[in-house]
Amino acid sequence: MAEENKQQEQPVVASEYNLDAKWDACLDLGVRRFAYFSLIGGFAGLLLFRSPVTRWASTAFGAGTGIGSAYTECAQKFGGYPGKSTASISETPITKDGDD
Repeated sequence: MAEENKQQEQPVVASEYNLDAKWDACLDLGVRRFAYFSLIGGFAGLLLFRSPVTRWASTAFGAGTGIGSAYTECAQKFGGYPGKSTASISETPITKDGDD
């Protein structure tokens, strides 16, 4: 009987670690993408723009893009984001009711 209780507890512990691993991976992904995309946006701002305001805007755009892409990927890992939707197309043609 004690062996049955241990076997029942193991999947709960495994899923808890799996959830913690997902959170760790998402946090790591978010920080990395925020930093990398901010640097890319800042570098692009230095190359393309003269005004400090537009350079900061380029950096902010890069940071937002990085956070957005990290959020999308993390949402897919947790199963909350459906991803690309597949539209079902009917093979039967649409007909008009009326005289043409």
